[in-house]
Amino acid sequence: MNTIEDLGDLTGKTVLVRSDFNVPMKDGVVTDDTRIRAAVPTIKKLTDRGAKVVVTAHLGRPAPEGGFTYEDKYSVKPTAARLGELIGQTVPVAADLSGPSARETVASLQPGQVAMLENVRFDPRETSKVEGDRQALANELIDVTGADAFVSDGFGVVHRKQASVYDVAKAVPQAAAGDLVFKEVDSLSRATTNPARPYAVVLGGAKVSDKLGVIDNLIDKSDKILIGGAMANTFLKAKGYDVGTSRVEDDQLETVKGYLAKAEAKGTKIVLPVDVVTSETFEGPKTGDVYKIDNIPANQMALDIGPETGKLFANELSDAKTIAWNGPMGVFERDEYAGGTRAVMDGMIASKNNGAFTVVGGGDSAAAVNTLGYPEGDFSHISTGGGASLELLEGKVLPGIDVLG
Repeated sequence: MNTIEDLGDLTGKTVLVRSDFNVPMKDGVVTDDTRIRAAVPTIKKLTDRGAKVVVTAHLGRPAPEGGFTYEDKYSVKPTAARLGELIGQTVPVAADLSGPSARETVASLQPGQVAMLENVRFDPRETSKVEGDRQALANELIDVTGADAFVSDGFGVVHRKQASVYDVAKAVPQAAAGDLVFKEVDSLSRATTNPARPYAVVLGGAKVSDKLGVIDNLIDKSDKILIGGAMANTFLKAKGYDVGTSRVEDDQLETVKGYLAKAEAKGTKIVLPVDVVTSETFEGPKTGDVYKIDNIPANQMALDIGPETGKLFANELSDAKTIAWNGPMGVFERDEYAGGTRAVMDGMIASKNNGAFTVVGGGDSAAAVNTLGYPEGDFSHISTGGGASLELLEGKVLPGIDVLG
């Protein structure tokens, strides 16, 4: 995989950078700038080398019809404003992607300056399944910016063949990974390829079906897999427990039974909850009830792993030298159901303090770190990409990485 160092002298050259600025917004203001801050080192490295930097990114899920369709609520202007604050310069935003505003904005750049194009997903060709459509947009982006090189630094999108991620990289004279993408791939690979042992994986979240590939891949590679969150209900039911009204994927029960058998045959330890925190309804007030898994009432649903499970999971992590975590243990956004997720994070921190390499696998897991007030430095690496990090944990080849050489 090529890096910025492989691009050579960048003085006066134009570098098109794909970043991931798909960040939470409220009333036109960025409420969590984690992904923007993560992009700063790459952008600063390029400007310090005298490059003219043109950033392209997406925000939200606009649904353009036909050609370029602007929607004010999805404009990248607030993200450009925050980026400007972080790098100490005004970052102008072109009003289009490949039209006169983009040409004028790029033409005005001096070495060391940064500009942004509007939301790349305002153009339906960005995410088109038709290769020719994507290539046409990629060629327009290269033409309008006069890009001498492309730097891929939006880890959250490298698992997709999209025009500004994949097709641009194929068409420019030089393409390389930015520092963020390089760090993501290096860290997640370290957690899956010859990891220091014992190697523990913690999986949570709502759906087993979202994690099937990860489980299948890591049963062969890990020493233990701890399973919490709503997905644990399917495992518990597969083992014969009555989980009340808890969320269960009945269509995955046989698959889960197969994984349990495979893990036993491979000698990989599967650790499931021994108790849960419940409520009668998802939205309703906390009932304050904790039940052992063999005694969950028929009218109750599990919304977090219980306190004994939290202790069990923390103990299981205590001797680990590598830990990969993806998916919260409960509805962490509500204080009454955040205890299990806190227990896992506390266990990871204790292990890191004892020399373990700890990875937080993006998405809701990264959100939990921020929401629950844990410093980012408490973990060895926090991924900025949910889907991309999952696919790397599954052992997949990511097209946006593969294309970088």
